[in-house]
Amino acid sequence: MTIWTDRTADRPITFSAPSGIDRSAHHRQDEAWLAAAWSHPTTRVFVVSGGQALIDDTPDGRTELIMTPSFEAPLTEAHRYYLGTDEDGVSYFALQKDALPGRLDQSARAAGLREAGLLLSPRDAGLLVHAVALENWQRMHRFCSRCGERTVIAAAGHIRRCPACGAEHYPRTDPAVIMLVTDDQDRALLGRQVHWPEGRFSTLAGFVEPGESIEQSVAREVYEEAGVVVGDVEYVASQPWPFPSSLMLGFMARATSSEIQVDGEEIEEARWFSRDDLCAAFASGEVLPPYGISIAARLIERWYGKPLPKP
Repeated sequence: MTIWTDRTADRPITFSAPSGIDRSAHHRQDEAWLAAAWSHPTTRVFVVSGGQALIDDTPDGRTELIMTPSFEAPLTEAHRYYLGTDEDGVSYFALQKDALPGRLDQSARAAGLREAGLLLSPRDAGLLVHAVALENWQRMHRFCSRCGERTVIAAAGHIRRCPACGAEHYPRTDPAVIMLVTDDQDRALLGRQVHWPEGRFSTLAGFVEPGESIEQSVAREVYEEAGVVVGDVEYVASQPWPFPSSLMLGFMARATSSEIQVDGEEIEEARWFSRDDLCAAFASGEVLPPYGISIAARLIERWYGKPLPKP
């Protein structure tokens, strides 16, 4: 029998590691403070456009966001978002533009969160995920949901106000549950969505519905997608997921039934895997692991006991 030991407990979840940035929300409506922060010589700025920013590889093997002093940044007033200040007093802003600026050198490249999230430091990943979430929201919520008037940006990008009716609108975050279900044999339930490539398996997931607790949501989603009944539910961790506006709430759940009946709409196939089964399926290429950026990989690793193969 294979002996499995958990070697994943200290591995950070992408976008969830401490970034060292204080978001300093109390400064967002202080225009004098924001103006002073913007003009300070240590302030750093990067452009975000269509969910992407420019990144570059350093000579020592790291990958960084390309940031410039504010006096070198492209001109914009309305779409300038304050992201926070670090422990050294350096403030960070993101500028939302219709296109990224020209590349500074041959190695700089545009990247979104799915690529950059695995490469950047916790500080840079935290800044980028904040900026992309604000940009997503700003692009899709330009009009007042109460009266239909075009809204204006306020609070350094964190509020949109309606000049007609006075309503204030805040960035939307949709809670979603994502769970690794195990049975009384300690097998894991993994499923494949209909639009995924053949062999790609991962945890089940779904959105929390109005008037529903997260525990109820876990049980409902598992039953709807795979026909499996869930009993105990244990919260593990969360992950910002701005694709475009979700917060993933990760759980371990214990099944009280084992018969699988997939819904055929979201989940095309679902299977129970022992650790040895999954290890052999990875080795043969029969099963492809989830992408490492997702909390799904960490949930599976928590049960599997070691890092998953890279996709």
